[in-house]
Amino acid sequence: MQGVFLIHTYNTLEQHLLDKAEELRYDVAIFDASDTKEGQETIESMAPGHVRHVENTGHNITSYFTYFADHLEAGDLPDLVCLLKGNILGRHCSREYFDQVIGNTFFTFLYEERPMRDRYSKATKETLERNGGKDPSEGCIANILTQSWYIEQNSSWYMRVDTHTSRYFDDYDDVLRFVYKDPVIPKYVLFSPGACYIVPRDQIALHGPAFYRNLNKLQDYTLTPGFPAEAYIIERMLPVIFTDRSAVNPWMEDERVFDEKLQEAKESLARKRQERAEAIANRTFLDKVKGRLKRL
Repeated sequence: MQGVFLIHTYNTLEQHLLDKAEELRYDVAIFDASDTKEGQETIESMAPGHVRHVENTGHNITSYFTYFADHLEAGDLPDLVCLLKGNILGRHCSREYFDQVIGNTFFTFLYEERPMRDRYSKATKETLERNGGKDPSEGCIANILTQSWYIEQNSSWYMRVDTHTSRYFDDYDDVLRFVYKDPVIPKYVLFSPGACYIVPRDQIALHGPAFYRNLNKLQDYTLTPGFPAEAYIIERMLPVIFTDRSAVNPWMEDERVFDEKLQEAKESLARKRQERAEAIANRTFLDKVKGRLKRL
């Protein structure tokens, strides 16, 4: 089994990841987006010859997709790719869970929800007693199905945060329709927060190099005021990308046509936002008129 730890780093790299790669006899490929000389030099010294310095896009998915595209094109994609972040331990899963599953050779979510388990699970008698009779999961948009399967209501709530900038899409459903010809529009989304997985080669190879390069164009265009919000959508789409065999739209495998379609999406989003702004302005005006009429 030829495996690789594909690690995106940003000023941090856990030595334990390198130790486990050596234990499993896996290769290591590090995409380092560190923005300090000290961070770059530290990571270089930890894995000399395995580090590729990349532009900081604010997230890790562009590193993964770049690796996929390059190695699919070269015909040397490893049998198994472990998608990791330099700070995964303690942030997205415990070291104990990581050590338990990292040797898996099948599609695996590298995520573990411990601190919020009560909030994301069905309330038990013990949970209610600990919380004074209150159900901590009431009103929560997220749940966990297993120790690593996290589901969330498909509401695209993250696209309406002020610090998140979107240029092409502001809704998960719209991206699904843009990528796939006839997608299932889910009520819930199953994904691994942090975008860390173990993925067999055949599942990555469901798509070609252009597919991954095209998706990167959705999520690498700015860091002001925050990184592209479309990355939050792609993060939630990864299990679909790695498992769904539905037909994709033809432009997903054609970079020139994709660029044209992306421009159309940008213009469509601008029109949608203009229509929303006008609708809000009209409602505000009508509310003011109604208020004045009531005072007459």
